[in-house]
Amino acid sequence: MAEKRLRLAQVDPVWQQICQEARQAIADEPLLGGLIHASILHHPSMERALAYRFSMKLASREMSEQLLREIADEAYREDAGLGRSARADMVAVYDRDPACHRFLQPILFFKGYQALQAYRVGHWLWMRGRRDLAQFIQMRVSECFGVDIHPAARVGSGIMIDHAHSIVIGETAVVGDNVSMLHSVTLGGTGKEDGDRHPKIGNGVLIGAGAKVLGNITIGHCSRIAAGSVVLHDVPPMKTVAGVPARVVGEAGCDQPSAMMDQLLAPVMEP
Repeated sequence: MAEKRLRLAQVDPVWQQICQEARQAIADEPLLGGLIHASILHHPSMERALAYRFSMKLASREMSEQLLREIADEAYREDAGLGRSARADMVAVYDRDPACHRFLQPILFFKGYQALQAYRVGHWLWMRGRRDLAQFIQMRVSECFGVDIHPAARVGSGIMIDHAHSIVIGETAVVGDNVSMLHSVTLGGTGKEDGDRHPKIGNGVLIGAGAKVLGNITIGHCSRIAAGSVVLHDVPPMKTVAGVPARVVGEAGCDQPSAMMDQLLAPVMEP
């Protein structure tokens, strides 16, 4: 087993870093040794660790840890993209969240990261026609983490959801790669219409806390949505929008708003 872990670490620097941080965390706080061993060090790969965390967090009297573990293990085994996205999401959190100082933190403590990985398993089920089970996962994620992402929504990789409380992403929403959003963001519809009715978020977009993006509209790549805004119309690429209803107030201010996480409006406000 030790040899196998060494081979994996040589090709998986994210997992290697997590394991190193886990051992140091136990040395620093022995009372967490049981949790960290069970969640991290007992597993040969990041995928197996994620499946374990998925099962432990979502288990209830309605669905056992064992069944949930089998579901997640199957998903990670059959779709290598789930593991790649999990690593990209982790790096995104580490790079963009000033409260994240170790790779270990998201997998153990950050509900935004954990909810996103659980959604990915639910989406995998949905795309294979196992829709009732996918919606069960959606329900448990909402109950456990306060994050409601429909399993049919399409979410890219390199996503950072900071704090993550009260996130809602609707059924036909599309979120591109390298997007950052803060708590209380809604990507919703505007009424009872059926069909394609939710926003399409481009790559590299920053969505501020409490922003509501409603309807089948397009948010251009590398744009910024100010906190508390209500966006009802398309947003051009590389612009900043703010207000209720939101309007363009200037340029995005940088090439990658989602990475810079700069939410100040004053430097880009039009006179």
